[in-house]
Amino acid sequence: MKWQEVQQIFPNQFVKFEVLHSEETDHQEIIDDVAVIGPISDEEATRELLNSRDKTLVYHTSKDQVVVKVRKNIGLRRSL
Repeated sequence: MKWQEVQQIFPNQFVKFEVLHSEETDHQEIIDDVAVIGPISDEEATRELLNSRDKTLVYHTSKDQVVVKVRKNIGLRRSL
């Protein structure tokens, strides 16, 4: 399902979904095709996002696009 369809079905609320297709540019991943799991209440959104794994996300439908910042693995430095 395209993000614009999700916005029409679930206006102005958080939605939990699985990413089906995305494109990566520079340091961003633009998600354009999703499988909706269901709407999430405002109170539960943060907890659901923190518990998300793999390709599952929680995002608000007021946003025009689903854009995720991509962070590369950063090695930890420590001095001995």
